[in-house]
Amino acid sequence: QVGYDPHPHMRVPGLVAGMQVGTSGKPAYSFHVSADGQMQPVPFPPDALMGSGIPRHARQLHTLSHGEVVCAVTISNSTRHPGTKTAVAQLDCLNRDNYIRSCKLLPDGRSLIVGGEASTLSIWDLAAPTPRIKAELTSSAPACYALAISPDAKVCFSCCSDGNIVVWDLQNQTLVSFKVTRTVPAALDISNDGTKLWTGGLDNTRVSPQIFSLGYCPMGEWLAVGMESSNVEILHVTKPDKYQLHLHESCVLSLKFASCGKWFVSTGKDNLLNAWRTPYGASIFQSKETSSVLSCDISTDDQFIVTGSGDKKATVYEIIY
Repeated sequence: QVGYDPHPHMRVPGLVAGMQVGTSGKPAYSFHVSADGQMQPVPFPPDALMGSGIPRHARQLHTLSHGEVVCAVTISNSTRHPGTKTAVAQLDCLNRDNYIRSCKLLPDGRSLIVGGEASTLSIWDLAAPTPRIKAELTSSAPACYALAISPDAKVCFSCCSDGNIVVWDLQNQTLVSFKVTRTVPAALDISNDGTKLWTGGLDNTRVSPQIFSLGYCPMGEWLAVGMESSNVEILHVTKPDKYQLHLHESCVLSLKFASCGKWFVSTGKDNLLNAWRTPYGASIFQSKETSSVLSCDISTDDQFIVTGSGDKKATVYEIIY
């Protein structure tokens, strides 16, 4: 299966992409919102879909079957075996009826941190002959909704169901501190230099609807946010203006920037995987799955996407340039 290309005519060299042609009969889907709330359709620049490092589409390689819905996915830095269709190992992380909400690999690819509907985060040693738990981090909260790892892999941040952001020292496996928030934090991401941590949740702090997902652009300046309202919002980190994207038809459940920072993907309850141009949101490609797409990740070399869905499978895509 190949992702749907909403703008085939805009990929002709020399054609100015100064207009929007949306999917599903929507004439405009990307809007600039000024500080005073004025919305204007965005005229896309000529290189919106043809610039260096911008994908053309994504080709579905295969699906990976699971026993339950796939709420969290991650890709290792080393994608030597993208064609593998059978599980190398199965890790029993939580009790049978408790969902895993987040999993993060450390940069060395040897350690996996897993959080979910339990008060304990488990750190797995994947380099052992049989993967095993090498440490556990226990908090007072009954669940962890999201994880972020500092660039130097020394610190882990977790969004807890009791409204705390907990900071863990991974070298000593100890709790360093925690920050009480006004609401339940549901998503977080950290800047590439490790100096900024962004959180979003079930409140209305800077944007009115509830935040289900967020991602910080590796190039800086922009923060993408997936909303319960079906919108994706691209916020400038220092200025009040933003972009608002309208191609999802339901809650935006996950979001991830490519390492190059030039594009990002979002997934939703509407079964859609959308790829967007940073920051103005020209639609690069779109793929429809057979169930809600709950999670996503992009390999660090920007060559593969993996999604997790409500029909008990993960899907691996190859990105075509």
